[in-house]
Amino acid sequence: MSSSAASTAQSDVKLEVARGMRASLPVMLGFVPFAMVLGAQATQKGMPAWLVPLMTGMNFAGGSEFTAVHLWTSPPHLALIVAMSCLVNSRHILMGAAFAPLLRHVPLRRALPSLFLMCDEAWAMALADTQARKADRISLPYYLGVAVNLWLAWIAFTALGAVLGPVLGDIEQYGFDMAFTAVFLVLLRGMWRGMRKSLPWLVSLVAAALTYLYVPGSWYVAAGAIAGLLAAVLMEPRHA
Repeated sequence: MSSSAASTAQSDVKLEVARGMRASLPVMLGFVPFAMVLGAQATQKGMPAWLVPLMTGMNFAGGSEFTAVHLWTSPPHLALIVAMSCLVNSRHILMGAAFAPLLRHVPLRRALPSLFLMCDEAWAMALADTQARKADRISLPYYLGVAVNLWLAWIAFTALGAVLGPVLGDIEQYGFDMAFTAVFLVLLRGMWRGMRKSLPWLVSLVAAALTYLYVPGSWYVAAGAIAGLLAAVLMEPRHA
């Protein structure tokens, strides 16, 4: 590759990263109250404030972090927390499988570290961007621009929530926890492709809700994921 071509390629990468960072800003704003709720709850349960950003930085998945905080005791039951966190994070297996065909152009040594930053929002935004561009591959620089921004914001504001938690008291009384639901509704709206294609979502929702009501623990996460996957497979048109 010539120096001019390499320079152009490097410039294109920077533009894509910047585009991803700009696109992530509205979602980052939605992260702020939700992250502060998590940080505040963690310290109120007895978790040391210094441990909160360490947890949120190494396990970038809000659902499993809330589960860990809910189960936190002194001393903590680490085996139970790890098991339930793995169960809640099992949806990432399906998310990674959806990414796989779109990441074939990326060497494994680069793809695996990139997937460390994969959260629901970054995953959804990368897929929506790929569909909007009518492309057959994810723009990895765009995805990293989104994911790194969200990761840093999540760490920073969970840490802030941990510090302010004892001062603010029950932070959920302000309704901050609704930010997470609002962000997901916006993401789902962006991925809407008609009623038929949304049926696996409905199946997943019903299965998760019923499991949540009648089965103790966090099994509703796995139930919803498996039910949605089976529905999608069964609804896939059969080719002769």
